[in-house]
Amino acid sequence: MELSIVHNIDLVKALNEIKFLNTYHPANNRILLFFGGYRGKTLDFARYSDRHRTSLAHFLDKGKWDSAALEKDLRESVIEKVYQHSRETNQPVLCITDDTIASKTRPSSQAVHPMEAISNHMSHLKGQMDYGHQAIGVMLACGELVLNYAILLYDKSQSKIDMVSSIANTLPAPPNIGYLLCDSWYTCDKVMDTFIRKGFYTIAGLKTNRILYPCGIRMPLSEFASKLRKTDSGVRLVSAGKRKYWIYQYDGQINGTDGAAVILTYPENAFGNPKTLRAFLCTNADLSVEYILNLYTKRWPVEVFSRTTKGKLALDKYQIRSATGIRRFWLLMSLTHFLCCVGNGVLRSFSEGYTYWQKLVLRNVVQYVYNCGKNGMPLAMLGIG
Repeated sequence: MELSIVHNIDLVKALNEIKFLNTYHPANNRILLFFGGYRGKTLDFARYSDRHRTSLAHFLDKGKWDSAALEKDLRESVIEKVYQHSRETNQPVLCITDDTIASKTRPSSQAVHPMEAISNHMSHLKGQMDYGHQAIGVMLACGELVLNYAILLYDKSQSKIDMVSSIANTLPAPPNIGYLLCDSWYTCDKVMDTFIRKGFYTIAGLKTNRILYPCGIRMPLSEFASKLRKTDSGVRLVSAGKRKYWIYQYDGQINGTDGAAVILTYPENAFGNPKTLRAFLCTNADLSVEYILNLYTKRWPVEVFSRTTKGKLALDKYQIRSATGIRRFWLLMSLTHFLCCVGNGVLRSFSEGYTYWQKLVLRNVVQYVYNCGKNGMPLAMLGIG
């Protein structure tokens, strides 16, 4: 592979900073695929290698490289970057989690080698069951720095609750304070208790059928919200992000957790509309409502990560059959995301970093071909003659 990563000085520098190059050279070469406009097709591999296209699948499925060690080093690098930024800025560390579905076409009944760890999952985006791989994304953030910490393949051998709880156990205590931001799926005692032991409070969505006990009376949250009026004590209008919401903070008993604040919200122009009711839970009841809601808006990067990896890194287009290969592919995606966001010590958004490295790789290709021509090398030696 003449146009390998070792010929790109900027990439070599960036990967040396995170200790990957010398140990994981084979894996590093493959990230060039992403910057070349990878569409998930094995044919794309031929653009950067003279090997047969199936060698990429073999590299991911059966290649003898230590992906577990690469994953460990990558996670340590993410923690180091985010926690150091927290120390410098005195801002909290955010652990953001969500899941997405890499949709696939259902195989025929005659398929000899169907994809592994694939099944039907409920897609809230599509409002129906979706066939594919479910990926649980976990990101660490502080201020403007947002990095992907892990992408977990949900294969139903372990619950999503257990998987996220296991991730919490890998995190060191944050330098200042930490918050887990998640949707209502992960709002349960096991997840919240595991994270609080690691120094992370939870700010999460809450299902509107959750049971409350106002004045000792048992009722669903949605029923309690329907009794609120704008004139009630505690009901007020606050700003969160660029929008305004009517809010009410409930501090009483709630099934499934103790000592947490529950915040009921309606958009400014839709007070009392049950379809617009949203509820949130925070295990630190001392925080102001405005602070809680503004922190929760910082959960958005995990949604952006899902969309951009599908659009630019072929998250829902890969052609890999084995669960091992899929996990390794996702690991290389995480490495690429890290490189785009903090490569060479420059903080960028993923989209900005992706464009930067894509142009840099193209420039190196052009420079390489130019140098070959300048030195009198025939086109046949470049594989394009």
